[in-house]
Amino acid sequence: MPFDAWIALSVVIAVFPLMAFTRIGPDMVLLGALILLLTLGVIDSGEALAGFSNSGLFTVAFLYVLVTSIRDTGGIDLIIRFVLGRPRTQAGARARLLLPVAALSGFLNNTPVVATYIPAVLSWSRRLQIPSHRLLMPLSFASILGGTITLFGTSTNLVVHGLLVERYPTLAMGVFDIALVGVPVAVVGLAYLLFIGHRLLPQRRDAAQAFENPREYTIEMEVDPGGPLVDKTVEEAGLRHLQELFLVEIERDGNIVSVVGPGERLKAGDRLVFAGTSAAAVELQQIRGLVPSHHDGSSLEKDFKERRLVEAVVSDQCQFVGQRIRDGHFRTLYGAAVLAVCRGGERVAGNLGQVRLQPSDVLLLEARPPFIERHRQSRDFLLISQLNGAARPIHEKAWLAWSILLGVVGLATFGVMSMMNAAMLGALLVLVTGCCTVGAAKRGLDTQVLLTIAASFGLGAALESSGAAGTLAGMALELAGGNPWLLLLGTYVLVALLTELVTNNAAAVIVFPVVMASAESLGVSPMPYVVAVMFAASASFLTPIGYQTNLMVYGPGGYRFGDYLRVGGLLNLLVAVTALTLIPLFWAF
Repeated sequence: MPFDAWIALSVVIAVFPLMAFTRIGPDMVLLGALILLLTLGVIDSGEALAGFSNSGLFTVAFLYVLVTSIRDTGGIDLIIRFVLGRPRTQAGARARLLLPVAALSGFLNNTPVVATYIPAVLSWSRRLQIPSHRLLMPLSFASILGGTITLFGTSTNLVVHGLLVERYPTLAMGVFDIALVGVPVAVVGLAYLLFIGHRLLPQRRDAAQAFENPREYTIEMEVDPGGPLVDKTVEEAGLRHLQELFLVEIERDGNIVSVVGPGERLKAGDRLVFAGTSAAAVELQQIRGLVPSHHDGSSLEKDFKERRLVEAVVSDQCQFVGQRIRDGHFRTLYGAAVLAVCRGGERVAGNLGQVRLQPSDVLLLEARPPFIERHRQSRDFLLISQLNGAARPIHEKAWLAWSILLGVVGLATFGVMSMMNAAMLGALLVLVTGCCTVGAAKRGLDTQVLLTIAASFGLGAALESSGAAGTLAGMALELAGGNPWLLLLGTYVLVALLTELVTNNAAAVIVFPVVMASAESLGVSPMPYVVAVMFAASASFLTPIGYQTNLMVYGPGGYRFGDYLRVGGLLNLLVAVTALTLIPLFWAF
């Protein structure tokens, strides 16, 4: 291989462990690799920036705006209310949940679909007395399966199709072309989840159960009207720097002071709510002027317009991962107080301030109402769901947002205009009609995904232009013995393994030029391999880290790492067998 090829290959190989085993975001890893390759002269500026002008990337970006409009108008919430209902059996409940989710995910990015469903499923499961852990993992898997039905189903499908059209303009696919394989794959996968998969899950305790009794993690005291603390600030009263407790809120005359600051003055009869362990109550009882609260119910069980109780799932990109809650100044940055932490279905006991946050931890937060909108799109949290005082979504424009999306699908399906053009027109219409504000549209863009995709193009270009892709293709052909079916199998397995460790987009885009070079060397059609890359990149059922929706349900469902292997292992095999059997039938070598 030429020297440039060795450099390109070394950089690409280094990228995968960095994405898989460090907290550096995949977008930053890939952009860093791209800059290195550009600096070393392996690629030129045109190749480095090619990904930022790819039609697939822009189609994904415009579809994010469309999905935001449907979420903000309550379009997904409306469907949830309509389809969940009151099933008579657990089998009926699973069917009402999984089938609509798979159908929705064929046209919408599955991350907002799952994010909207999780809070609804948690309350629905409590009402039906069905353990939520038997529903949440199947919910994520069903959304992944649904994404394989259309080109719109996942960003990976659109990006791989964009690469295909750039390389072979005459091989452009229709929106529903992959449904020939996607529908059977989804049917097989959903049948497994409906009748077998849920039985493989052991009993788990979810985050809602861990948080259900506020008296386990809060202590309530009152300011003695005749005591020395009246009219003193929180700081002056010595309540700011307690060892194992911190003051969360003050209930005063039927109102609430949330996320209490050090300058807040205490009044006679104030009801103070502290987060911490019951063992730490001794520290409070030694403070003159505080007496145990005489109220029966917990203050946290009441609804106040000034505060919200929120569950937030910590992302692996959260800046506080690995830091202690007290040291990280969590409260100062987010304007929210941590009441409790749930990990693996169990509330983390002990001194709350000393807890070091980990990815997928579920935090019970007390925050002011603006917190939810302000941080809903934050990369620090995978999911933010409100536990009390939830406002009912406005549904007046939901039909319009859905109509625009269906119009986009129709225009692209019947070839009236390209997918990118249709998505662009749809994004413009939802903004003009007020289904989505410009601010919401900006927040709805997942810049990390978009940057990851764009940078991945540069790495793929480096492998191709340097000659590394050709060399790797020769090795692949040698391993496959010149057999196109074995090459198809190897392509699927390689992409499926990589997508469990890194993002599905990066796995697909980087492997794509190698696979195309292999098909060209073999003298066969590239189409079976293109479709195999699409399906393998979505087949992420073995770990919680391979796909964002898997990570989103990990904490709320109280799952453990092995649960994904137990349920997802057989599902991965079923999907692989179904896809690899059908792909050569519809796209011959």
